[in-house]
Parts: sequence; C-alpha cells; structure tokens
Amino acid sequence: MAAAFLLAAACGGRSEPPRATAVPVVVEEAARRTVALQLRAVGNVETVDTVTVKPQVGGELVGVHFREGTDVRAGDLLFTIDPRPYQAALHQAEAALARDEANARNARLEAQRAESLFAQGVLSREQYDALHNSADAFDAAVRADRAGVEAAGLSLGYCTIRSPIDGRAGSLLVQRGNVVKAIDGGPLVVINRVDPVFVAFSVPERRLGEVEAARAAGQLAVVAVAAGEEAHPLSGELTFLDNAVDRTTGMIRLKGTFPNRERRLWPGQFVDVRLSTGSRPDVVVVPTPAIQAGQSGAFVFVVREDLTVEARPVVTGPEVDGSVVVEKGLQAGERVVTDGQIRLVPGAKVELKPPVTAPGPVPAAAGGRP
Repeated sequence: MAAAFLLAAACGGRSEPPRATAVPVVVEEAARRTVALQLRAVGNVETVDTVTVKPQVGGELVGVHFREGTDVRAGDLLFTIDPRPYQAALHQAEAALARDEANARNARLEAQRAESLFAQGVLSREQYDALHNSADAFDAAVRADRAGVEAAGLSLGYCTIRSPIDGRAGSLLVQRGNVVKAIDGGPLVVINRVDPVFVAFSVPERRLGEVEAARAAGQLAVVAVAAGEEAHPLSGELTFLDNAVDRTTGMIRLKGTFPNRERRLWPGQFVDVRLSTGSRPDVVVVPTPAIQAGQSGAFVFVVREDLTVEARPVVTGPEVDGSVVVEKGLQAGERVVTDGQIRLVPGAKVELKPPVTAPGPVPAAAGGRP
C-alpha cells in the first residue's frame, strides 16, 4: 500500500517542459506600387526685396502720408520734410545763376569788341587776353551756378520721400514733428515686398544629384505648407541652388519662389517644404515601423507560413508618406512585422493580432444624461 502511494506521489511530481509562448504581433504585407519621391525640410519665409527708407536731407518731418502696416505702391508719397530751407537755397542758387549769366554776357560782348580794337592796334595783347579770360571765367561761373541750381533742386526734391517698391510698410520708426538727419540718421520705415516671397530650406548633399536630375527633366515641384493649413498647400518654383555645401552640416541651401497674393506667407515664418523629384514605378514598399536597425544594417522580421519569424536584412530607399522603399531583400506579398518586434528573436513563434485603429468620436448620450 505504501509502495503504491510512493509511486503515485512520484508520478504526480513529474513536470513537463514549458511550451514556448507565441508573441502577439501586428503584420502587413509588402506591397508593390508607384511612389512619388519627395524631400521634406523645414523652410523659412524670406522677402524678395527689403528697403530701409532713410532721409537724404535733414530737417523737420512735417508729413506722414501712410498708415503703418499697410500696402504701399512704388511711387506713393510716404513722408514730407520741411521744404522751406531748401526752397530758399534753390532761390539763392537761381539768383546767383542769373547774376553770373548777366556778367558773362557783358564779358563776352567786351571780348568781341576787343577783337576789332586789337586788330586796329588800339589794344595791347595783354588787354586783349585779359578780356577773353574774363569772359571765359564768367562762362565757367555760369556752369557752376547751373550745377548749384540742380543740386538745390535735388535737395528740395528729397523733401518728399516716396516708396521705391511695392510692398508692405512696417512700423513707423519716426513720428511727425521730429527732426531727422540725412543718410546717417536712423531709418523712417522698413518696406518688405511680400508678393512674391522666398522660402529658404536645406537638403542633404547626398540628395543633390536627385534634385539636379529632376530639375533638368522638368519634374521638380516645390510645395510649402503653413502650420494649420495642411489642406491648402502653396505651389512654387525652385529658383535658387547655392554654389557650395555647408561643410559643418553637410547640407545645401535652396530657395523656392512663391506667389503670395493672399498673404498666406509672412517673412520670418517657418513652413514645411516638400520638394517632389519625380516618381518610381513598381517598387516594393513596407510601412516605416517595419524597418529595424541592427549592427549589420536595416532588417525586417518576416513571418513564415508556420508563424515563425525570420530576421531578413534589407536595403532601403527613400521614405514616402509613412512607407519605405525596399530596394533589396523583400518580395511583394511577404508579411512583415510592424508592431511587437521588441520581444522577437529569429525563429520565435508569433500570434497575429489586428492593427490598432484610432478610436472614433464618442457618441453623445441620449436624453442628455449618462
């Protein structure tokens, strides 16, 4: 009886080896399709033209003819500096010109009379030369006076300051009634041309050949997306490619020109830039989360028919809209793990689970009460 009990106890204490637990994972099939190639970067909006308006003559600022922050056209009157001192200087220069013109006419008449007198022997050579030199001197004085009149007229004209470009006026930096200085004084206002605008951005130097090839083929397109306006991108044209790569960053600077009639882009604003360089037909793509980084390079976990996984090395290409092009190592239709890789090792058993979807809106409770 005791032996039977001991035998039963021995049999009951024997344990079987634990079975391997299947790892729950999410998988997707590698697909073959045509993908649009894009370079993405963060861009900064810049003005095409910026003009800092400064006075070219000094004096009291007696007129401001625009509102700050408004659009102005080339030729619009912006400021008026007190013109009275310059009007007086112009009148003085005109009077000096009239005086010297009268003296010059008189000196020329005397020089002409000296011609006959010198021929008759009445005048000496010295007197003859002196009269002609005097006439020439008055002629030179007249030319100098005319230049003085022109300069005084220019100074008077500088009392009215007009916009040199079409653009948007910034803050008014000097108020009416202040005395301003010529040239070396501070600016009165800054005008930015905001239609069109530049969007400056940088791309890695390894993608430069791709950009140049697409540009030569006429397939290059630039799109800018402002924050909160993802549904309304702006299309532009690549107009600048820098002549050197930045050695500290390995990036090269580009600029796109964008029409901005609706004022959707503002200088200094940061935007997302998408540079389309063409398309690649019939390539194998997988979701970006499927790509893992290992010591030997990129790899994916491929699910076999028996629901075990294989770590497959792959050569990846560009990433486009959440998918990565796989150049080598994978065929269309093969299943790759997109979630749950952290617990996987080669040969591990897996359990397929459906992908997690974003929850929809919660419906309102009927009757107004939970």
